[in-house]
Amino acid sequence: MRISASGTGITAINWGRAEAEDDTPELAEACAQLKAYFDGRLNVFDVPVHVQASEFQVRVCNAISAIPFGHTRTYGDLARDLDAPAQAIGAGCGGNPIPVIIPCHRVLGATSLGGFSARGGVETKVWLLKHEGAAGLLI
Repeated sequence: MRISASGTGITAINWGRAEAEDDTPELAEACAQLKAYFDGRLNVFDVPVHVQASEFQVRVCNAISAIPFGHTRTYGDLARDLDAPAQAIGAGCGGNPIPVIIPCHRVLGATSLGGFSARGGVETKVWLLKHEGAAGLLI
């Protein structure tokens, strides 16, 4: 994973190798928290994030961040909470710049898994849900 940061927090996570490694406290903390998450030792991220996007995208990311580890919500649930169309929520999930830390994999369609814009697509989403024990609906 490639992690990007500004002076105010993590700004992006992408799948792939970084061309150069920066050594800042916020990047080190994000790496440590992601490692702990993938090792099964962390359920809540508390590394600061800074979503550099529209006000609506920030609202969607905040709503996604409120979904607890091991739980899911639907696009429709978030649409009702944010008074927006479910399609806009789907686009907001797809535009999440900080996947895993902002857990867009926890947002599902009403009758399907929905999509996942990070590398691996839906297969990665399924893996993350299984990792969190939220995969009962998948079996």
